[in-house]
Amino acid sequence: MNILVTGANGQLGRELRRLSPEHRLHRFIFSDVTPCDGLETVSLDITDERAVEIVVRSEKVDLIINCAAYNDVAAAEKDISFADALNHQAPAILARTALANSATLIHFSSDYVFGAGHNTPLDETVSPEPLGVYGATKLKGETAIRRSGCKYLIFRTSWLYSPYGRNFLKTTLDITSTRPAMSVVDDQTGSPTYAADLAAFLMGIIERGQTGLCGLYHYSGEGSCSWYDLAAYICELSGHDCLVQPCRSTQYPSPVRRPAYSVLDNTLVKKTFGVTIPHWTLSVRECLERMNRLKG
Repeated sequence: MNILVTGANGQLGRELRRLSPEHRLHRFIFSDVTPCDGLETVSLDITDERAVEIVVRSEKVDLIINCAAYNDVAAAEKDISFADALNHQAPAILARTALANSATLIHFSSDYVFGAGHNTPLDETVSPEPLGVYGATKLKGETAIRRSGCKYLIFRTSWLYSPYGRNFLKTTLDITSTRPAMSVVDDQTGSPTYAADLAAFLMGIIERGQTGLCGLYHYSGEGSCSWYDLAAYICELSGHDCLVQPCRSTQYPSPVRRPAYSVLDNTLVKKTFGVTIPHWTLSVRECLERMNRLKG
């Protein structure tokens, strides 16, 4: 199978790169709009429909895994057109191209498609009501794919972290290693997701021939916590001498409205694909241990 990975230099893309040598029956084409030192990358702007068509057709792509996205939730409130281009228009282009070339599209969405008023895990039947531009553009991307007629799998995920790029885990490590105290909101609850777990899951469904089980699914780390819980756990495991203190989101006024509760229900994805998902605490520990091994 020829597999095109877009946004291959981001967190999830890097994890797929790391696992790809173990899957030699498939040919991976890793693409991104920006290069990364030491990584072979096909230059591809997924907002350019002609460029996408040329790559998919010339490389005889069977499966597109779209890891590209505009993920800066705060900046999206001002940079609306660019957020829409990456989160809505680009997935629509990939879907049309997949349909025209008999390929399957795997795409990733977000817990931020959900709004306020929830207090139990959200399954795929819950109606999305995004609170901000980021969530709204992600939802538009989902809708465009579902209406395109292409074969697709959409996975909503949440609170992604890894040893790569910018994420909450790495920011917490930086702050707790250099400051005596840190305040983190405790009134927003979700599920941290280790990009390595998600990448391993994807590779598993490819190997098992399950990419034909098209539909919308939720995949996140098992269990839930607040941002404060997550920061305190990271600090504890890292052994940093920093006081992590809880605070309310109202203490840090922001133009961005974030869902207070966006825990995803993984029941459908586990049942459909026959998988188990690690608890977020185990995966955070594994990620930190891996980062320590990389340092050594």
